[in-house]
Amino acid sequence: MSKHNLRGSIVPLVTPFRDGSLDERSLAGLIEWQIASGSHGISVTGTTGEPNALTPEERRRVIRLAIEVAAGRVPVVPGTGSENHEQTVQLSRFAVEAGADAVLVVVPYYVRPTQEGLYRHFKLVAQQVELPVILYNIPGRAAVNLEIDTVRRLRDDCPNVVGIKEANPDFGHVTRLLGALGRDFLVYSGIELLCFPVLAIGGAGCVSATGNVLPAKVAELYNLTAADRWAEAQDLHYELMPLNEALFYETNPVPAKTALGWMGKIDPQVRLPLAPMSEANAARLRQVMAGYGLLQDGAN
Repeated sequence: MSKHNLRGSIVPLVTPFRDGSLDERSLAGLIEWQIASGSHGISVTGTTGEPNALTPEERRRVIRLAIEVAAGRVPVVPGTGSENHEQTVQLSRFAVEAGADAVLVVVPYYVRPTQEGLYRHFKLVAQQVELPVILYNIPGRAAVNLEIDTVRRLRDDCPNVVGIKEANPDFGHVTRLLGALGRDFLVYSGIELLCFPVLAIGGAGCVSATGNVLPAKVAELYNLTAADRWAEAQDLHYELMPLNEALFYETNPVPAKTALGWMGKIDPQVRLPLAPMSEANAARLRQVMAGYGLLQDGAN
């Protein structure tokens, strides 16, 4: 698939559970709702999808199911990265075989590799897959930042490294990245409050947890900027701000799953070591959701 079809709101879906097991029916329902709401793409088994709580078999099942349900209507970009190089290669190869449109490969977490280690890791993964590769920089969880020079080396040496999801909250870093690599390189905001600013400087889209709860609004944010309707996009940016913040009252995806549970979309189960929201934070989230009318009819 051309990288130019990978722009817009690529929603990082939660992975629903019921009675401790994968809830495939609810996952399929979420995907159908996302497509009907205008989301431009689907990503599963990324941070919001609790990949570390899934067995390798469950992770592959989620990826395959998402591709089957989407049925080519929107791109499916599964998260295939982990802290283990060989597991990342194997899951990325599986995504290719299953029919994914691209793979999202996170910076290996916990091990804190050097920039040279990151370069070699991503280069070898990219060489193993005949799909667009989107890097995923999330220094808050990985404890290491994927530096601009390393991204540029990967772009130059690997033709299928087409973009990056930037969950670095330093907007200056993202600006310098786009300036260095050019706006044909697909840069997605992974920070909810920076979705509009990143689009304004030439970003390709966003991978926003808020898209789980308000998919039509998050998709519209991209659509407005693509249509040069900047004042309306700016208004929508501020409209989304309270929910963007509320969904991080506790560790993602706990608030998002809690919200979707109240909306009747899923059972809000998470797997340990994540735990249900505290009563105090749940009350705060409920108040924010009420402001969007989400508790009355589940409308998006």
